[in-house]
Amino acid sequence: MKVHEYQAKEILKKFSVPVQDGIAIKSMAEFDGAISQLQSRGINQFVVKSQIHAGGRGKGKIYNANNKDELILEGGVKFTTSVEKAKEYAQKILGNLLVTHQTGKEGKIVKTIFLAEGLDYKKELYLGILLDRAVSKNVIMVSTEGGVEIEKVAEETPEKILKEWVDPAVGLQPYQARSLAFGLGLNGTAFKNFVSFVPKLYKAYEETDASLLEINPLVITNDDQIIALDAKMNFDDNALYRHPDIVAYRDFDEEDPLEIEASKYNLNYIKLDGNVGCMVNGAGLAMATMDIIKLAGGQPANFLDVGGSANKETVANGFKIILSDPNVKAILINIFGGIVRCDRVANGVIDAVNEIGVNVPVVIRLEGTNAAEAKELLENSGLNFEVALSLKEAAEKVTSVLSADSLVQS
Repeated sequence: MKVHEYQAKEILKKFSVPVQDGIAIKSMAEFDGAISQLQSRGINQFVVKSQIHAGGRGKGKIYNANNKDELILEGGVKFTTSVEKAKEYAQKILGNLLVTHQTGKEGKIVKTIFLAEGLDYKKELYLGILLDRAVSKNVIMVSTEGGVEIEKVAEETPEKILKEWVDPAVGLQPYQARSLAFGLGLNGTAFKNFVSFVPKLYKAYEETDASLLEINPLVITNDDQIIALDAKMNFDDNALYRHPDIVAYRDFDEEDPLEIEASKYNLNYIKLDGNVGCMVNGAGLAMATMDIIKLAGGQPANFLDVGGSANKETVANGFKIILSDPNVKAILINIFGGIVRCDRVANGVIDAVNEIGVNVPVVIRLEGTNAAEAKELLENSGLNFEVALSLKEAAEKVTSVLSADSLVQS
């Protein structure tokens, strides 16, 4: 689960992490009141920040929501010392379309803006915390190249990324925060404030069951304070039951409607841009299935993991989700019968197809317990299934039916 920048900052405040001050608004009717509150706090410089679940907001472009060809504003994050200019920016951003390198050309409607304190600072840094699965430890990464996409830094100047791995048995140690500060070349008050900042941030990461906590940029102000100028937090969905306060931050407008629908049935679904719908049990097998489809010349339309208990209900719901995507022209079902028997899956597929009606070609590969019985059930069902014995054969069959379909249409 993702949250907006302003929500991440609300969470970090609870752990005494110094963050940029600001107020989120969802309509222009709230603007004057928010500005008045900021001014009462002694703030006279403002940053108008669009709030969407995507990066690159500052370099993005604002287009008219009713006319996507009409460019309204360059940049979705604007600084000003004028209340009037801040209001103008807010009017142009709120309710319109923000397009960044992460949103794609379709962009996202900005439904919330964060009216934030404009800070004077002398240096931008990067700080991120996430799980390094290769060593089963959390890793804290810092860089002097703040305000720049960390992927670009990793590719072009990887030596500028410093890392400290935290042993879960002992937790973050003071020497590790000092080591990072030394690596960044900090000294004096900035050094002390950074060494104090890191443990607070790490505590916020751990106690909220975050899967990612990224501050980019982390700034050193002119008086050597360390402040999170931006904040990005993702959370482990499996731990959200422990954090109802974080669940309350969920913004359904920022999520794909099909992914929301899939979550109601405990299906792990991610929409992609292809035309081959995939239904698989197991995340690793799903990834491999998508790779094989690509190698065979096809384009996967989704990631869909139905879990280890594929039955009539899960299969039927999976079909409904997949077929809700108009780009899907064929479906590949790839089930390994370890926990679940293949013949039960086959019966579930047959029942589901009879119940909801599927009007695109379906290729099925079932392997594992009772695979032979499953193959016989599918072949005798009277339904138009393509049965494959191997994953390679399944991928080739699904791409061939797509090719045949395109020939018929042409």
